[in-house]
Amino acid sequence: MRSFWGKAALAGAGMLMANTTVQAQLQKDYPIKPVAFTQVRVNDNFWAPKIRTNASVTIPYTLEQCRKTGRIDNFLRAAGKIPGDKLTEYTFDDTDLYKVIEGASYGLQMQPNPGLEKYLDTLISIIGAAQEKDGYLYTFRTVKAAKPHEWIGSKRWEKEEDLSHELYNSGHLFEAAVAHYQATGKKTLLNIAIRNADLLVRDFGWGKEEKFPGHQIVETGLTRLYRVTGNKSYLDLAKFFLDVRGPGTHYSQEYSQSHKKVTDQHEAVGHAVRATYMYTGMADVAALTGDRKYLTAIDDIWDDVVDRKLYITGGIGATGAGEAFGAAYELPNMSAYAETCAAIANVYWNSRMFLLHGDAKYIDVLERTLYNGLLSGVSISGDRFFYPNPLASMGQHQRSAWFGCACCISNMTRFLPSMPGYVYAQKDNDLYVNLFVGDSATIQLKAGKVNIVQQTDYPWNGKDEITINTAKPTTFTLRVRIPGWAENRPVPGNLYFEEDSSAVKIPILLNGNPVAYTTEKGYAVINRSWKKGDKVTLDFPMEVRKILAAAAVKDDHSRFALERGPIMYCLEGPDNKDATVQNIVVDKQAVVSPVYRPDLLSGVMTLQMPGNSASRQLNSDSLIRSSQTVTAIPYFSWANRGPAEMTVWIPFEASAARPKPAPTIASKSKVTASVKNQRMYMALNDQYEPKDSKDNSALYLHWWPAKGTTEWVQYTFDSSHTVSSSKVYWYDDGPFGGCRVPAAWKLYYKQGEEWKPVNAKAPYTVEKDKYNVITFEPVTTTALKLEIQLPADNAAGIHEWIVE
Repeated sequence: MRSFWGKAALAGAGMLMANTTVQAQLQKDYPIKPVAFTQVRVNDNFWAPKIRTNASVTIPYTLEQCRKTGRIDNFLRAAGKIPGDKLTEYTFDDTDLYKVIEGASYGLQMQPNPGLEKYLDTLISIIGAAQEKDGYLYTFRTVKAAKPHEWIGSKRWEKEEDLSHELYNSGHLFEAAVAHYQATGKKTLLNIAIRNADLLVRDFGWGKEEKFPGHQIVETGLTRLYRVTGNKSYLDLAKFFLDVRGPGTHYSQEYSQSHKKVTDQHEAVGHAVRATYMYTGMADVAALTGDRKYLTAIDDIWDDVVDRKLYITGGIGATGAGEAFGAAYELPNMSAYAETCAAIANVYWNSRMFLLHGDAKYIDVLERTLYNGLLSGVSISGDRFFYPNPLASMGQHQRSAWFGCACCISNMTRFLPSMPGYVYAQKDNDLYVNLFVGDSATIQLKAGKVNIVQQTDYPWNGKDEITINTAKPTTFTLRVRIPGWAENRPVPGNLYFEEDSSAVKIPILLNGNPVAYTTEKGYAVINRSWKKGDKVTLDFPMEVRKILAAAAVKDDHSRFALERGPIMYCLEGPDNKDATVQNIVVDKQAVVSPVYRPDLLSGVMTLQMPGNSASRQLNSDSLIRSSQTVTAIPYFSWANRGPAEMTVWIPFEASAARPKPAPTIASKSKVTASVKNQRMYMALNDQYEPKDSKDNSALYLHWWPAKGTTEWVQYTFDSSHTVSSSKVYWYDDGPFGGCRVPAAWKLYYKQGEEWKPVNAKAPYTVEKDKYNVITFEPVTTTALKLEIQLPADNAAGIHEWIVE
């Protein structure tokens, strides 16, 4: 790697030195400070390649997608540089460009790239041209479209508490501007952000626009801008945007965490990304103002999440309905939303909680999220992505090249370059080692400058050698996190646990000899006078652990999850017999063997174990059972080989498994439909039995948001069959969802090139929570078509369509 101290970095370094006065003005801040990612050189075999792929593939790819999808054109049209008023789909699409600029700026701080820096200059000039004279920057209004987007309202801020996302856009602009300024020393984007922030200060506040952001993030953007400029009005405004939330307005609701004053909230509710951005902002404002009234609230909310609402992968947000937290212990696997943005926000929040409290339990959650539910959001190739990150799949979940709502993609581009900033932290003469990553870092403590080097093959190997280098003997305290998983505590609290486990003490060597250490808040504490070449060696136990869920988590009954180190595992079709995993059972006492596969998924540790599987037979209740070797791969690496079955939670009792269905006329048929999303087609004939009509843990096909239209699905048989009965299980997610049972339906069979209605023996029924059966005069045909009349005010959907 070329030297960091290129032209751009030198400019940034000069800016940082000039900014010392501003930093001195910040009277209060977090008691613990993160060691900036620019001071940490990651050189291991796990994170370094991923950060390089983000720089060489993901950022250029995402910038190009912003161009191809019209996100850059939004700004050009708003500036009058190109004609027309056609904009992209969502009012927050401008933020994708901001987030990629932020990620690219982080990359420039680590590795000079004159071509990229010049391209960012061009983009920033385009953004600046779209800004109105008073600082307003929101392309969807400035373009003055003949048919304005329905979310924007008739005037500024009118629908901010709902869906306009004006302040959300500002928040991401501020974060990008600070990153670009720190990378290059250029104030081009920073000045744009300051003009916009000054407008917000003029317009919002007590006695002015007393409105809260419909989607939080402007709060953390303002605190970052405050740190760089020292302008206290930005901090005051961030605090206002928190304090103005609460009951009494048309838009006060759990969805946006505005149902109560923020200090009266003690449970995680509503949209998970909005929520965790807000909790992060509350932590920032508490630290920077010294006002600790927010802390009781976010402490209680954190307990609620880790005790009741956290997936074993670190994912949060159980339901796609509102992309939201569910009820306590509501943690479905196949329908788990666990949005990539929510995982990133969960890392931000837990990082702030650690900086406030200095407790390793927050880094335990951060690490779990980082290695599992966050990293799963991007493919190994760096150009395919997940929006939700489910914990089970029948094959309906596939990585996408892009999304209309691309927030998760652009969020990943800005997060990965900053990942080294979570490795270390410092407070006076305390140096915290939080993550175990091969790297070299130079850190200025009060006692003197310290160079620290980690050499490790983590997470595949538990050994970590930490070398301390000082110019002269220097006394300080090294605090090394002892991960909860290494002491048989997969997460803080009791939501997940290892059966029959007992606490263990991790041995630590100092220069090859055992060293006595105390433990404080999850850290091994070693205080001494350190000299050049002192070496601390840890060797974490890397046994495979079978994790169980609390009894209240009904979806995980009679199942365990496999964990090795910080990595959660899953079973995926390509590695197992018949490409099927939902029918696998593994005994709780089965011996699990780690096998490193350098040839698989860019090199991963796999787990192998004995197990058995079951398959159904036609016209029989008995099952065919067979033994097999079961293989598990790291959860973050699944879906890199195309769509496939997957599960994180593995049945240890046969009752929890789903035997492989016997082939039927329907399962062997080709599915076509009036709905364009072919990923939904397999719902019709996957033979998955729904619990009820609103069961979203099962796959279903739907026509939302269509209403009142005539739609259809079709089976084209593998050969001619004589059939006389069919049954349909409707999907209906009322009263809150958009699907209801259809107004009517009718069945047709193909005769030659014509479609003819079957001769039904009884009226068609339309009922929820059961199969609707129609019997008819036998027909010999090669295809059946189901025609559905959607209700006037809702869409409809189908769980399963059986033909007999």
